[in-house]
Amino acid sequence: MPRQLLSVGDNVVDQYPQRGFFYPGGNAVNVAVHASRLGLGSAYIGAVGTDPAGEVVLSSLREEGVDTGRTRVVDGPNAYAVVEVVDGNRVFAKGDLGISVFELDEGDLALAQTVDIVHTGECSNVEAQVPHLARAARTLSFDFSERPWDYIEAIAPQVDVATKSAPGADRATGLEQARRLRALGPRTVAVTLGAEGAVVIQDEEAHWAPAGVGQIVDTLGAGDAFIARLLLGMTQGHPIADLVLQATHYATQTCASFGAFGHATSLQALSPATTQHYPDRLDVS
Repeated sequence: MPRQLLSVGDNVVDQYPQRGFFYPGGNAVNVAVHASRLGLGSAYIGAVGTDPAGEVVLSSLREEGVDTGRTRVVDGPNAYAVVEVVDGNRVFAKGDLGISVFELDEGDLALAQTVDIVHTGECSNVEAQVPHLARAARTLSFDFSERPWDYIEAIAPQVDVATKSAPGADRATGLEQARRLRALGPRTVAVTLGAEGAVVIQDEEAHWAPAGVGQIVDTLGAGDAFIARLLLGMTQGHPIADLVLQATHYATQTCASFGAFGHATSLQALSPATTQHYPDRLDVS
C-alpha cells in the first residue's frame, strides 16, 4: 500500500492498573494505526524501547500494517503512562518519557516529502524540529490537545491542519476557539468538544457535528481517531460538512473498548519497576 500519511513522534504504553493490562498508544501511533485501519497507507517514525513495552508497541504497529522502516529501537525503557478510567473518561495518573525523545535525520525528512500528510503533536517533543517538518511536508498536521494559547501561537503559523481539544466546552465556545486558531494561519482547524462533538473550519467554511451514538467504555485515543478520520477525508477531497460528522462518529465508535486501539497485554509482562507504585490495584485474574 502506498504511504500517504507519516506520523512522527510519541509512542507510549498506557497502563491500566485497575484492569491489570497495558495497551500501546500515543497520539502519533494512534493516528498512524487508525489511518491504516481506514485504508490510508501510513508510516510511523519514533523511538521504542527494548523492554517488553517497546516490543508490544512495535509489534502492534506492524500487525496493523503501519510501515516501521524508520522507527528507532533504542536500548532502554519505553515511554509509559498510568491511566484510570472514571465514568468512561480517561485520567492520567503518572508517566515517564523513557527513551522516546529523538532527533529527525535527513532520511526522515526525505520520507516526509513523499507522503500527502505528515502528522505530529504536542506530546512528541519535536517542537524545535517543526520548522524542518513544515518545509518537508506537503501538508503538516499538528495536534495541540489542551495546550495553552502561548504554546499554540508559537507553532500554529507553521502548520496546515491544527487540532485542539476543549472537552466539555459548548458549540459556541468551540467555534470561537476554532476561529482564533484559524486566524493564526492553519487552513484547516478542528476543535474537539468531547461529548459535544466537534467544530471544523476549512478556509472560511465552518461546520459543527455532534458526537456519535454508542457505548462509551474508554475515551482514550478518541481524539486521535477523530484526527485520522479527518485526515483521510481531506486526502480524498470530502466536503467538510460531511467529513466532520464522519470523524465524530468514527471517534465515538473507538470508545466502545479499552485502550486506544486494543492489543491488550498483561501488566505482568512489564518490569516490576514500572508498576511498583500500584501493587494494591493490579488485578490480573
